[in-house]
Amino acid sequence: MSSKPASSATALRYMLSAALLAQLLVMSCALQAQQLESQDWKESDVPPPPAFDLGKLLSFEVSPMSSLVYGVDPATLSISRSDSLVRYVVVATSPSGVRNIMYEGIRCSTGEFKSYARYTSDGRWLAVSNPQWRSMFEAMPSRHALQFAKAGGCDGAAPASSVQELVRRLKYPTSVGQ
Repeated sequence: MSSKPASSATALRYMLSAALLAQLLVMSCALQAQQLESQDWKESDVPPPPAFDLGKLLSFEVSPMSSLVYGVDPATLSISRSDSLVRYVVVATSPSGVRNIMYEGIRCSTGEFKSYARYTSDGRWLAVSNPQWRSMFEAMPSRHALQFAKAGGCDGAAPASSVQELVRRLKYPTSVGQ
């Protein structure tokens, strides 16, 4: 009888090893696909910053510790199928009413974002000189791009399926998967 538990334990070890090996294989394939996509990927021409309406902002939480309120105007959202980017205007508002407004893009497949332009206090867009892709996961004062991606901008490593779906997720957030 002592051979049954040993063989059950051995079978369990084999099953766990096989499951781990399968998971590592999937992760390896995903990484290789991402690297290939990164090598062939080219960003499309960036459209000019869209007009926005401060009265139509859909807010999303960046951090419970932050005093800033973040939101996007749904009319500024776009999903470019040619380069799989989500572009938007984000507004960060302080308790005193001071606003920082930025035109940005998210590349879900690599977890990166880029700031294209900032809105000035005199009502015009100022292009960011030499905008660069940066990781949404880096330690920085604000992780708004990451939280926007989690709030609905991305479906894992892909952009939201549509602007309408993205708007729905921002309007009706769920606690599952965020």
